[in-house]
Amino acid sequence: MVPSESSRQTAERRIARPVPLRESVYEAILDMIITGGLRPGEHLVENELAVLLGVSRQPVREALQWLKNDGWVELRPGHGAFVHAPTAAEADQLLVVRTLLETESARLAASNGTEDGVQQLRELCQRGVAALADEDIEAVVAINAEFHTAVTRLSGNEVLVELAAQVDRRVRWYFTPVARHRGPQSWEEHAALIDAIVAGDGDGAAKIMREHTEHTRQSYLEQRAEEPEDGPAAAPSRRRAR
Repeated sequence: MVPSESSRQTAERRIARPVPLRESVYEAILDMIITGGLRPGEHLVENELAVLLGVSRQPVREALQWLKNDGWVELRPGHGAFVHAPTAAEADQLLVVRTLLETESARLAASNGTEDGVQQLRELCQRGVAALADEDIEAVVAINAEFHTAVTRLSGNEVLVELAAQVDRRVRWYFTPVARHRGPQSWEEHAALIDAIVAGDGDGAAKIMREHTEHTRQSYLEQRAEEPEDGPAAAPSRRRAR
């Protein structure tokens, strides 16, 4: 039986629902964690978060439980919720996996890259350099993530795209403290990667990406090694408000 026009419109209305409040709260808190607004080890007070986000405590409580399940928050009996503080080993393991995924993505992108895809990479690179010049570190981190996602999509391998997406937010979290330190070098490496992709040089693109992600990994580990024993380094300042 072919559905009538009116029944199709009814189905569309039923599907279009607002995002549950707890999901919006989850995303808001997670964004603050990733961008450094909430630092590793910081105490998360339900009342304060509720006031900040303009909601009741219930969706905050539910969101914190979800964040705990996903490894972003620690719930300590009798003490409350705290932003998860990753160990150096934990971060190192994830960044090593990231290198494996993105090295292969770059190799495949050199074979499967399109003109439109390359143009997108060039535009992202220009935006990243401009954001760095403006000292807008939050924008630098976001554009850097967009660039790496675009390279992975150029690979044409949907499994790689899915796997890379699973680690993307934690990579952004680890990259934020070193984004200023990596500075122009990071975007110079991006530009070299684009040139290798345009040339169809798979081995060259893979080498550049492997070295690029390794530089970020080493920068993060060096920054961690310089932190005091009692806590992580301060989050980078941002000139522009979100």
